[in-house]
Amino acid sequence: MLEIRPTCEQCNKKLPFDSEEAMICTFECTFCINCVTDKFGEVCPNCGGNFTKRPIRPKVLLEKYPVSTIVIYKPK
Repeated sequence: MLEIRPTCEQCNKKLPFDSEEAMICTFECTFCINCVTDKFGEVCPNCGGNFTKRPIRPKVLLEKYPVSTIVIYKPK
């Protein structure tokens, strides 16, 4: 199950569970769409993989499957 991390690893922008701007790679590195396109050229700086839009967890499932509170902020 995806962690649904709360912020962009590059700029620390908030990316709530329903964000349309959240992008992830195969290792679930999480970045905002601006950093993915403008800074990384759509290649993950951690693993070299590509990105895809992070799915939105339905609000009704948040209590049973809460999102992560772990912030990974390490500007590249």
